[in-house]
Amino acid sequence: MKPKFQSKQEIIINAPLDKVWEFNQDLSKIPEFHPRVNKVDLISDKQFREVGASYQCNLIDGKNTCVEKDIEIIPMEKLVTEMSDDTMGLTKLLPDYIVETIFSKVEEKSTKIEMLHYYSDKKILVFLINFIIKNKIRKETIETLNGMKKWIEGNINRLFRKYSGILKNVI
Repeated sequence: MKPKFQSKQEIIINAPLDKVWEFNQDLSKIPEFHPRVNKVDLISDKQFREVGASYQCNLIDGKNTCVEKDIEIIPMEKLVTEMSDDTMGLTKLLPDYIVETIFSKVEEKSTKIEMLHYYSDKKILVFLINFIIKNKIRKETIETLNGMKKWIEGNINRLFRKYSGILKNVI
């Protein structure tokens, strides 16, 4: 059973669903779009997402980390990830925090990504400061989604220009 729903952020990426899904499967690409991560260690030696795959995100501050684990995957539709450990105390505050990422085709060349956040707010401290927690999660998730959009769309456009130039020379 999921903990309590807390918030949702979403973005439209101008790229086909299969390309957006494929990009998100490669755990080594997290630092390319996540503004707070500079390196990912593959704890379970899995570069690509699968149920049970764990990885450690090393944050740009150089001293903090968080360990995440994929707990559910529905291909081309959904990823569910839990934060299982961290050096900042988040897992002590929010021990059941999970993120559900939903992918859906909008049009042939556009994809919507929704990130839904769940955690219990039964602890008195969490209940009292939840508006701060939600605001921080919202802000950081939007930054992450924007980074993903920029990276995917930029690479799709570079590939399109590269191959359209090759096609012009052939024709």
